Amino acid sequence: MTAPLLSVRDLSVAFRAGGREVLAVDRASFDIAKGETLALVGESGSGKSVTALSIMKLLPYPAASHPSGTITLKGKELLSLPEWELRRVRGDDVTIIFQEPMTSLNPLHTIEKQIGEILLLHRGIAGAAARARIVELLSQVGIPDPASRLASYPHQLSGGQRQRVMIAMALANEPDLLIADEPTTALDVTVQAQILKLLKDIQARLGMSMLFITHDLGIVRKVADRVCVMKAGKIVEHGTVERVFTAPEHPYTRELIAAEPKPNPAPLRPDAPTVVETKDLKVWFPIKRGLLRKVVGHIKAIDGVSIEVRKGETLGVVGESGSGKTTLGLAILRLISSDGPIVFLGREIQGLTFQRMRPFRRDMQIVFQDPYGSLSPRMSIADIIEEGLWVHHPNLSAAERERRVICALTDVGLDPQSRFRYPHEYSGGQRQRIAVARTLALEPTFIVLDEPTSALDMVIQSQMVDLLCDLQRRHNLTYLFISHDLRVVAAMASRLIVMRHGKVVEGGSAAEIFARPKSDYTRALFAAAFNLETAPEGTVAQ
Repeated sequence: MTAPLLSVRDLSVAFRAGGREVLAVDRASFDIAKGETLALVGESGSGKSVTALSIMKLLPYPAASHPSGTITLKGKELLSLPEWELRRVRGDDVTIIFQEPMTSLNPLHTIEKQIGEILLLHRGIAGAAARARIVELLSQVGIPDPASRLASYPHQLSGGQRQRVMIAMALANEPDLLIADEPTTALDVTVQAQILKLLKDIQARLGMSMLFITHDLGIVRKVADRVCVMKAGKIVEHGTVERVFTAPEHPYTRELIAAEPKPNPAPLRPDAPTVVETKDLKVWFPIKRGLLRKVVGHIKAIDGVSIEVRKGETLGVVGESGSGKTTLGLAILRLISSDGPIVFLGREIQGLTFQRMRPFRRDMQIVFQDPYGSLSPRMSIADIIEEGLWVHHPNLSAAERERRVICALTDVGLDPQSRFRYPHEYSGGQRQRIAVARTLALEPTFIVLDEPTSALDMVIQSQMVDLLCDLQRRHNLTYLFISHDLRVVAAMASRLIVMRHGKVVEGGSAAEIFARPKSDYTRALFAAAFNLETAPEGTVAQ
């Protein structure tokens, strides 16, 4: 047998916290052969990313330490290497693609400068030769007209394009090992499928090994040869993808595989009144050019959308990134300007002043995709939930406000005794529950859920879907559910609209559309989503 490219043995990682050491990884061991893809899966906080960062020694040392273990790459022990030699290994022998490219790319530097820096440091390539290599790399990762993108900054690219740039940077020196840390989590299904195909094609061409970190088991089935399952810092099961998925041995592995959201849309009463209705709604952003900033055209983010959402119903909104999903939700809530009637609870709210809109704000709320970004880090959970009550119910007594905070936390399955803690002291799933509790405290009628499960692992995602369905039934809530995860939409929505370029290309019963999609775009969307794992019966992915 040939020696593995990477060998990790008895790796432990500890962090100092509050005067004591917390073990994040506990004696993990695995190998990766040349040309092989190993998937590292598990829920948030299981130690996946910490393990990957240890390979490149990118943890915040000396706050982090390795009580035990070795990491050997091509026969070279990495943990004991001096920093100057590690810099040679990083980028040459092993590179990493991070989950969020917008935070990994320098916002002040052009794409050409960022990729060129890698070529200069590791290969000594500069000038015209570097530019030619950068154009070649961007072309290889599927960036259209790559020469015209050299002067672009990260914010001028879409999410999928930014991720492709990160891949180009990682592959600039043709490494032996690529670490992909949740590289597709925030991408829509079509871009996700493109990125996965791109990685597989490049891997085959270069003979590269890959450590693929994800919480999405569907992706594991598509890209990996072997899989390691992590829980609480330990590898609890490992084996070939086929063996682990068909005959899982550990209870936690079985729990992960069974964590698929189950279809559970709330039944709609025939006499349910209409809560929200739009007619030919438009959101056009002007394109201005020249010295006088003359309007030369418009970006039609929403272009003539008409919807109706009834009491107790979930209307799913799906489509690629940039299709107008979030813009539609913000326009309905009057958080951005739009044209066209918006009728809420029988009242026309389009054109109402700030003061006249305020009474409606109690009944229309939103849960954002990133709970950490929408929760103030300087406020306790009790203060965050109570803030809306101060604004919309100023006459409530302190005791009544506290009662509502406690009830809201209880509703979402959190311990009310922990309400004086701060957001950073909670996990991602708990923070999303806090965001839901903040909306529930106001007892709203209508909630826009904007990608509320996209950043959550499979187990927490399934729990969140069950929670939202349970809350809807108990409080007769009405949801506009925006998501690129079609499996979650299928579990929650009774009706569905499919958006593309600001228009609705298909709409109707969710069950009917999933079973028999009519438009070519919907069929392509479903194929991109469901070919990651077995498609539901009747879908075009088969």
